[in-house]
Amino acid sequence: MKKCLLLILLFLSTFTTFSQTSQKLRVLVLTDIEADPDDSQSLVRFLTYANQWDIEGFIATTSIHQKDMVAPESIHATLDAYGKIQANLLKHEQGYPTATMLKAKVKKHLALYGMEGVGEGKDSEGSDLIIKTLEQKDSRPVWIPVWGGTNCLAQALWKIRKTKNNKEAQILYDKIRVYTISDQDDSGPWIRKNFPSIFYIVTPGYNYSRATWLGIAFGLPGSNTEVVSSDWLAKNIQQGHGALGATYPDVAYGMEGDTPSFLSLINNGLNTPEKPDFGGWGGRYELYLPDFEDSNTGMFKRANWPKDEPETRPIWTNVKDSIVSAIDKKTYIGNKETIWRWREAFQNDFAARMLWCTKDYKEVNHPPIPKLKHAEEITVKAGQLFYLDASPTTDPDGDSVSFLWFQYPEAGTYKGLVSHKPYAANLKRLPITAPLVNSAESVHFILAVKDKGTPALTRYKRVIINIVP
Repeated sequence: MKKCLLLILLFLSTFTTFSQTSQKLRVLVLTDIEADPDDSQSLVRFLTYANQWDIEGFIATTSIHQKDMVAPESIHATLDAYGKIQANLLKHEQGYPTATMLKAKVKKHLALYGMEGVGEGKDSEGSDLIIKTLEQKDSRPVWIPVWGGTNCLAQALWKIRKTKNNKEAQILYDKIRVYTISDQDDSGPWIRKNFPSIFYIVTPGYNYSRATWLGIAFGLPGSNTEVVSSDWLAKNIQQGHGALGATYPDVAYGMEGDTPSFLSLINNGLNTPEKPDFGGWGGRYELYLPDFEDSNTGMFKRANWPKDEPETRPIWTNVKDSIVSAIDKKTYIGNKETIWRWREAFQNDFAARMLWCTKDYKEVNHPPIPKLKHAEEITVKAGQLFYLDASPTTDPDGDSVSFLWFQYPEAGTYKGLVSHKPYAANLKRLPITAPLVNSAESVHFILAVKDKGTPALTRYKRVIINIVP
């Protein structure tokens, strides 16, 4: 009997651990939808991944680009289109919520700009939803991608600070994970200054030319511009892909500038949301106090825009990757490179999901399933020969797959190149010799498994190698 009980407890413990590690992320979107077509574009992409997250809500807000209106009706219109194809998405993956469920979570903040919408008497159904979501008896963080201004979040924080004691308030602050697409009103700097413990990803200021998120689509040297062109979008997203694709508007300034705020939340094997310095589809960021740069000067000087302020605390912000472009074989170094290096992969992934909107399972492609024969974090001795082995990898459609192993130097502490077979891209079992080190170092190796379906889809495994002397 005792042995039986022990086995039951062991099973329950294993099940609980698995459940915890496979939990969905909680996500709550703030959007100044209608300020620019890109919010509607990002919402279409977001909904094709709606099964990956527990979506807590969508809140319509203002921004520097749309100071005196909010447009929740535009969110509803896109959700209505999603409702027409949701049943077909379920043929491909489980867990897509109904449009009715999502529409019940659409709220709005006040049609006031920035800090004008923060303070006594400035509560709204949107700020109330943020507080209610944080107060739920759920220990998981709440990821808040912000596509416009942050004053709805600022109002929620103002209310929490006013109505709760420090201990109660801190519990709620610790749940918050913010990614804002630059600063789009004056409430973002206010939040960072007044709530220094809150996890916050941003390229601060109003000079968008230095922002990491530009890597999503702009014609940057070395980047693949074909997969973000108007022709590509018409063929792969807008035309012949059902009601949802038909709502995807043409590009005005740039394609989906808001999308990087949730690209790193997609469960693709590469992304590690709690570790922005690891890098992923949404870019790579490090936690530090950035030098002050006044963006509202020279060619970027605009009347009636807020003045930049020096940061008063560390934030997750711009860092550089060095990559060799697949387009021209040249080396590029910069913060935008941390996103555009993955551009072909995340565009193909989006295109495949748009096909899911109207096609049956056997008609379209699905991502490969990389698997390792060892743990995702291993420890080796300096100078040791060891192997990374992905031979158990499979593909749900029976497609042939290719293997590419590569070191991500910026993600680890060891910045030198590690000896392996760089030209043997398709080795399932990769031999590596650990470098000689005088102190413990970490190295990140990424496995990219790409299938030969149409469009070709990529999934990843990240192996963290701890090297000890």
